[in-house]
Amino acid sequence: MADTVMERSRSPLAIIFVTVFIDLVGFGIVIPVLPLYAERFGASPLVIGMLLGVYSLMQFICSPILGRLSDRVGRRPVLLLSIIGTSIGFLLMGCAQTLWLLFLARIIDGMTGGNISTAQAYIADVTPPEQRSRGMGLIGAAFGLGFIFGPAIGGLLSHVSLAAPFFFAAILAAGNAAAVYFRLPESLSVERRRQAREHASIAEIFKEAKGWSLAAVMATYFFGTVAFSLLTATYPLFTEHRFGYTAVQNGYIFAGQGLLGALIQGALLGWLLRIFSDKALVVMGTIVLAAGMLMLPMSATLPALLVATAAIAIGHSFMAAPLNGLASKKVSAASQGRMLGVMQATASLARIAGPVLGGWLLSHDVASLSAHFGKTPYWTSSAVMLAALAFAIIL
Repeated sequence: MADTVMERSRSPLAIIFVTVFIDLVGFGIVIPVLPLYAERFGASPLVIGMLLGVYSLMQFICSPILGRLSDRVGRRPVLLLSIIGTSIGFLLMGCAQTLWLLFLARIIDGMTGGNISTAQAYIADVTPPEQRSRGMGLIGAAFGLGFIFGPAIGGLLSHVSLAAPFFFAAILAAGNAAAVYFRLPESLSVERRRQAREHASIAEIFKEAKGWSLAAVMATYFFGTVAFSLLTATYPLFTEHRFGYTAVQNGYIFAGQGLLGALIQGALLGWLLRIFSDKALVVMGTIVLAAGMLMLPMSATLPALLVATAAIAIGHSFMAAPLNGLASKKVSAASQGRMLGVMQATASLARIAGPVLGGWLLSHDVASLSAHFGKTPYWTSSAVMLAALAFAIIL
């Protein structure tokens, strides 16, 4: 039966993979460029952290709304709406001449950028529960590939201008919207949409999922995402200060990080889940991610930097898909959008805290000796992962 479901769903899964991949290429383009782009407007490390955080604030507010809407009207129209919003946000970002306009662009992009939960709900619609975590790994693989191509493209286009990557991302998102409109079929039946309208409260999701176990999943996801988003927000400034790297070198490093993520979640995750449970992978991931964060500020050479960065990528890859798979399996088919929307809201809240905390902590290291720059945020992040480990153990 499971083989029949997977065979029937193979084509939609391929389309959703391409859709998410293109979306995340646009997201990845921003990572090595935006902190340097914001510095052009006189933004401090703290303001850069706030600029990254406001995107996640809007995702935190809108992800559950988009997830609930996708349960009621279907996945396809919500994906289409969100991708169009992303294109508009990138276009405005490239046209920005002031810091407030840059903030406005990030707000627009964040409001419509909660489409990962809808893509995950699409996968949940077309995969059986026993293959759910493996299916969620598809999102992780697309995310990893986006990290390969996105930062590299962003770094290369930054030679043209710091605004060029944002215009390219706007065009890419517009093409993605066209692909969804013409190629992606709806995955949610009319009956399930009708059932979703009968369950209005998010509180019912927690009741259905036996709230204490869902809370442990969400807490692990929250603390892990705080640590990882703190890294992505501060890494370009860290390597610029410590190693003199530009957006080009950072783009290549992020590409390598994305390659690891794509290999693990796209190629190895299915094999790993036949050997280890979801919980075991999550526990291993938290330990490896904490170790990478601890090693990162002690890196004095490029090989040491790459080893620490690779540990962070591996740890995050072990955590993300199993946690979303565990959350998805706790609720019925009619509640997938809302459940995964709540998970993405949890991640968005963490992406608010992570960049702001990282920027604030990094600003305390600015006056320090070069060898100490980055110790405060990354060692704090390693401590945050101990909290994630505590919740992962009781999953």
